[in-house]
Amino acid sequence: MTAPNDPSPVFSGSYSPEDVTFLLKPLAVDYTDVEEKERLIQSGERHYSEMISIEQAPDSRYLDLYERAMDQNGIRLARDLVSLAKAIARTVVPQPGSAGIAVVSLARAGTPIGALIHRHLKLTGYASRHYSISIIRDRGVDLNALARILRDHAPSDIVFVDGWTGKGAITRELHSERGPMMLGVRPTLAVVADPAGCADLAASGDDYVIPSGILNGIVSGLISRSVLNEQIGPDDFHGTVYLEHLADEDVSQNFLDRIWNLMLLHPGAASNWLEYDRVPRREACIRMLEAIRADSGVSNENNIKPGIAEATRAVLRRVPDKLYLSDPDDVAVEHLVHLARQKGIAIDRMPVETHYRAATVIRSASAE
Repeated sequence: MTAPNDPSPVFSGSYSPEDVTFLLKPLAVDYTDVEEKERLIQSGERHYSEMISIEQAPDSRYLDLYERAMDQNGIRLARDLVSLAKAIARTVVPQPGSAGIAVVSLARAGTPIGALIHRHLKLTGYASRHYSISIIRDRGVDLNALARILRDHAPSDIVFVDGWTGKGAITRELHSERGPMMLGVRPTLAVVADPAGCADLAASGDDYVIPSGILNGIVSGLISRSVLNEQIGPDDFHGTVYLEHLADEDVSQNFLDRIWNLMLLHPGAASNWLEYDRVPRREACIRMLEAIRADSGVSNENNIKPGIAEATRAVLRRVPDKLYLSDPDDVAVEHLVHLARQKGIAIDRMPVETHYRAATVIRSASAE
């Protein structure tokens, strides 16, 4: 596979070009209504990546909850990012003659995480470049973008970065037959939080509020989630829409700078993430999914979105049927309770004891 021409000489969204290079093709699209998108996805007429709905600005109450999350968990996130960056530096040894460590974040949730890890690697003397590329469930990682990275890096230079794991779908995609191994890249996935117990490197196994995880495009460089439709040619990168209509609400660079300042103040040791840490979380994730399936009657596991961040994104982007919470009074899920009440989504307690604090179940289109 030959790498495509770059869709833009320097495309960094609303971030500084020093923080990230997006290997994505900017698109103009016709937006699809959320209800219609849900119907088309569940009927099998369209894949979710072929359509996108317009993203709305969060209300002032929700932005207040984001600020509260920053106050409550900003220092924790900063420490976790330092620990994760040090673990990556210890694990990924660039090949002689390469451009250094290739931090390859998975757009878009992984982008702010990758940018901060990249900053720390550079600060501590490592050659590093940060790219953000698309990965789509059932469609795979963007191999054209990965081929572009391999112009300057050896396969062993690459570490994939995301914010968290939900139930392991992205991990499975990275290891699938359409994944990075097609280009000789053995995937290593690093995340801040790994409640699903399936990442190679992680700073924590807790399902905690990563502040960037409760926002969408306005903390991710003003890009939409990735798009793979008829506008994407065989040699193109996967697509994205630049969310110019949300420019006044954008906090992308502000988020990076605030967390970065905390990272400078709160150094930590490299994280260790062992099979001993992963196994009990994997097993607990399976038990939770089984309990939710039994309680909700949902048959398609893709319609269960576990973890605070995944549950939040499902409420913001999809048509949810129910929100499960381990503790509705937990301040960590206050933003989810706000969204659920705003949208008339039923709230119920988790049907099983679990370390996951939240899960969203998508409404079945056939039940409408």
